[in-house]
Parts: sequence; C-alpha cells; structure tokens
Amino acid sequence: MKGLSGFNGKKLFMTILGLVVLGLISSFTIYELTKSSITLVLDGEEQQVKSHADTVQQVLEENGVKIGEHDLVAPSKDTALKEGMEIQWDPAKKINVTVNGETKTVWTTKDTIKEAVNELDFAVKEHDEITPSLDEKIQEGMDINYESAFEVTLNIGGKEQNVWTTSTTVADLLKQHEVTLGKLDRVEPEKGAELAGKAQVNVIRVEKVTDVVEEPIDYQTVTRKDSSLLKGKEKLVESGEEGRKAKHFEVILENGKEVSRKLVKEEVVKDSKNKVVAVGTKVVKPVVKQTVSRSKAPSKSSKEFYVRSTAYTANCSGCSGITATGFNLKANPNAKVIAVDPGVIPLGTKVYVEGYGYAIAADTGGAIRGNKIDVFFSSKSQAYAWGNRTVKVKIIN
Repeated sequence: MKGLSGFNGKKLFMTILGLVVLGLISSFTIYELTKSSITLVLDGEEQQVKSHADTVQQVLEENGVKIGEHDLVAPSKDTALKEGMEIQWDPAKKINVTVNGETKTVWTTKDTIKEAVNELDFAVKEHDEITPSLDEKIQEGMDINYESAFEVTLNIGGKEQNVWTTSTTVADLLKQHEVTLGKLDRVEPEKGAELAGKAQVNVIRVEKVTDVVEEPIDYQTVTRKDSSLLKGKEKLVESGEEGRKAKHFEVILENGKEVSRKLVKEEVVKDSKNKVVAVGTKVVKPVVKQTVSRSKAPSKSSKEFYVRSTAYTANCSGCSGITATGFNLKANPNAKVIAVDPGVIPLGTKVYVEGYGYAIAADTGGAIRGNKIDVFFSSKSQAYAWGNRTVKVKIIN
C-alpha cells in the first residue's frame, strides 16, 4: 500500500506543475497579445515595436530614446499610446548661424541646411552667399554663415555696370569681381571704405605718357645799312628760314582723357636762319625853290627831251608827304621835287624843267610811266594852275 501511495503523490505534483506552467504560458500569451503595435521612426529609421506603455514618452524610453529639450517628438510625448500609432523622434542638433555678421546659436531637427534656413524664416536669393552649401547635411556644432547681396554701381575706366555683391568693403568688391589696379590707378571711395546698398565705386584708370610736339622757331630780321641805296629803300639780301623745336610733355590721362600736361624737356631740332635786309641810307637833297632868270637857264646839258607833265601836292587826304627817297615834303614846302619813272630819269637826278626850274627827281608815282613827270607844289591851287602840259626837261647830271 505504501508504494502505491508514493506513486500517486508524484503524479499529483506533476499535474499541479503542468497546470502552473500552462497558466504561465497562457498568461504570457495573453500579455503579449494585449500589447499595442507601434511604428517608431527614430532619426529617420523606421521599426515596429509592441508595448504596454501608456504614453509616447514611455514607449520611446522603453526603446532607449532619451528625449532632449529641443528634440522633435510627434505626436507629443504626453500623448496616450494607441494601437497602430506612428511615433516620430528627431534629435535636435546645436548649430551656430551668422546672418550678415550677427551670430546666434539655434537648435534644429532638420536634415539639411536648406531645411534649417527655411525653418529660420529667411530666404536665400540668387546672389546671396551661404556656406556651407544648402545641400549640406546638418552636423552637430556646425557653423553656417549667410550674407545677403546688395546692388552696387561699379564704374571701371568710364564703363558703368550694376553688380551684386556681399562684400563689406571696396577692396573685397574689387577682389570679388577680379578688378586689378594699375600702379597709378585709383579708386573712389578708397579701398578700405565700407560698402552699403546703392553705393557707387569708381575705378579711375590713370596713365602717364610722353607727348612730343614740334613748334616753329621764328627767324630774326637783321638790317644792314647800305649807302648805295636811297634812304627808305630796302633790299632783301638773304631770305629767313624758320627753325624747329621739340617740346616733351609729361601727360596724365584719366580714363583716356587728359587732365594735366607738364613740360619736362625742350630741344632744338633745326636752327632758324636770320633774314638779312639792306636798308638804304643815301639821301638826295632836293633843290630849294628859287627864282631863276631866263639868263640863268642852262644853256647846255647832257640830255634834253620833252615830257608830259602834271602837278601834285602833299596836302591831300591820306598823303604822307614822304617821297620814294624818304624826303619829307610837308616839312620842306619850298622844295623843288619831281616824280619820275626811274627807268627814264633815275632817282636823284638833277634836272631843269621848263617853266618850273631846277629840281631833283626824288619821287615816283603809280601813274608816272615813260616820258611823264609830276611836279610838286606846296598848295593845291598851284598844282591846279600847272594843270597838264608838255614841257622840255634837261638832265643836268
């Protein structure tokens, strides 16, 4: 009987153990079956999980996610958990953003700089500059620099154009647009000046050149006294000739236009040649009017002939009173002078004119040609009285 009793005790134990295990399995199965199915998207990576958690925060913490202050959690971390819920978690990254020289630290959950910029609510326009590029991935501690472009009028050597720039100084603008300055060039305003919108920058191209200009050198007129010429007469002995001199100028050009000119050297290229003129000094003294008796008329001469004669006076409008030989008739109103054709009666010849007396051939006239003379009287009335007559002229010497 004792052996049968021991067998039955063991069988009872096994039965109870089986019931306990079955209960545990059933309980585990029921526990697992009652979990909510959740989709987690953690920093862009998706995974399926089951959880008995009550809130979004609890299920994230169950899966090793520590939620930071600036992290993105959607729906919010206090939201009650539901079957089939999708939960997104994006960790925030700390970045430094400099906008037109002003730096601030921000947190972002965006993947690229472009997305972060849009989140910060400023637009990057065509000519603006941003580094790194918009397509770069956001990294923890990244430095982002943004500079907005503005329009500047750039005048280079007189050619004007409107350009966009993010440069803060004139020097940076020139470098950005690959503008090089020559040794003498200058820029307005100066290279260190700060730039702002609607500014104008002028690049003045400066050149220094040498200009050689030739100019004539006037010749001098030299006079020589000639006793063989009647006083008042001149004779060209030697023609004058202009010389040449070269002037070297230092010329400053700004944008191709001359702004200054300085004489630095002058040299004679060709010497001038003086003009030489002979000036007559021979003076013929006319015969002073005198009364000549018939008995004193010349009885003999080397030559005598008839001429047509008229009379003239120095006392007329525009008359200078100076004869061709330089004798002043106005100063000597009693002088006996006749105007002749020097080819018939040479100047300086002493003559005797019928009805007029002794005289000197000391003048000429435009109408006195051939056998014609003009006798001088101090008054118009005497000249009119003489009129136009034919007289005999005798050459005395």
